[in-house]
Amino acid sequence: MDYQQAVARLLDYADFERSGRFADRPDVAPVLALLSRLGDPHLGRPTVHITGSKGKGSVAAMLESVLRHAGLRTGLYTSPHLDSYRERVRIDGEPIAEAEFACHAEAALAAAEETAASLAGRQLVTFDLLTAIGFLAFRAHRVQVQVVEVGLGGRVDSTNVFPHKDASVITPISLEHTAILGDTPAAIAREKAAIVRPPGPLILAPQGYAEAKEVCVQAAAAAGVEVVDVAARYRWQTLAKGPEGQQVRLQWGDESLEVFLPLLGAHQAENAATAVASAHALAGQGLPVTAQAIVRGLSAVRWPGRMEVLARQPLVVVDGAHNRDSARRLREALEEYFPGRRAVLVVGTLADKDIAGMALELAPVALHVVAVPFAHPRAMPAEGVASAFAAAGCPTSLARDIEDALGQALAISGGQALICLTGSLAFVAEGRRLWLANRAR
Repeated sequence: MDYQQAVARLLDYADFERSGRFADRPDVAPVLALLSRLGDPHLGRPTVHITGSKGKGSVAAMLESVLRHAGLRTGLYTSPHLDSYRERVRIDGEPIAEAEFACHAEAALAAAEETAASLAGRQLVTFDLLTAIGFLAFRAHRVQVQVVEVGLGGRVDSTNVFPHKDASVITPISLEHTAILGDTPAAIAREKAAIVRPPGPLILAPQGYAEAKEVCVQAAAAAGVEVVDVAARYRWQTLAKGPEGQQVRLQWGDESLEVFLPLLGAHQAENAATAVASAHALAGQGLPVTAQAIVRGLSAVRWPGRMEVLARQPLVVVDGAHNRDSARRLREALEEYFPGRRAVLVVGTLADKDIAGMALELAPVALHVVAVPFAHPRAMPAEGVASAFAAAGCPTSLARDIEDALGQALAISGGQALICLTGSLAFVAEGRRLWLANRAR
């Protein structure tokens, strides 16, 4: 089985990431059965489990980089990917090779077939198998610490399979996936806080909803673990900034560090504080995390598709702002880093997103909005995107596809306005690939 065959076989299973249909799963018993058949590859090493609505991938990438620069062999599991499923499983910061992905996929698929009879009609899905592939790779490489990002929610997510954790991390919670997770911040927080397990602490990032924070604190108390309240214990300040990144001062107690962070936006400084709090928690449990590892790790972090500058002339930025809060943070970052520059927004998103809220947040910086259909079964029709932005007072146009949209954006910008591709991360990935491929010609 080669890599393409492995991906095709994995997608034969129900892929709820793309279909938008989610199993009525009461627990993660099917995933535990699969992992048991594989010899429990998720166990046997320090584990950090990260959930939240915003910033969980960025925090995971930052923490992994810090731990790697502390001299540890790291495993990082994240989702979704930009270009290849291999990106979801990283060893020492690098995606696993196609041949290795195929090898672990073959093992996971065989185990899934052997497990099916014992599941009493319950089904495994694509994300379950991808998660198993990640753990198989971590075991094969004998990683010394694993950083695992939740896919969706937490309580019944495929990654919520650890009886014990060295740290549980919850990044800011906002209204998202309300049809699945609940329609209030407290309901969503209950789903996410279900990842908290002893003995490690809960690292709780700053929360915009008091009721969400309270739910998380209660979950930690029920699990008998300490809460590290990042907002109360840490301070962060951007000292200087530019298109390459920002110089940030992080403070806790009587100590402080200055670090260069090659990620844009005030929210990334906040994410860095959460990552550092997580690193400190692991250091308190014996992992060799030093101030030097924090400085070097944060300065080396890479997280494409998030306020990423693809080109300077013309100025092209891509950012996977997929909900109203993310759109607000994108607007704030554009205003902060490119003051006075209006943006031609190229937007594609999924049908279940709050496009009206996103439009209201982005309208103040929008010179024009090009609405785009893209290759995803859950994509919102371009007409729906255009209608929402028009209602927010933005000039709009429709594009046939992303290539047509980029052509329109270049013509409208006239070399003065910046071009920003945003919306679903799947859309951003498609646009990013096309832009980079055209530039390479």
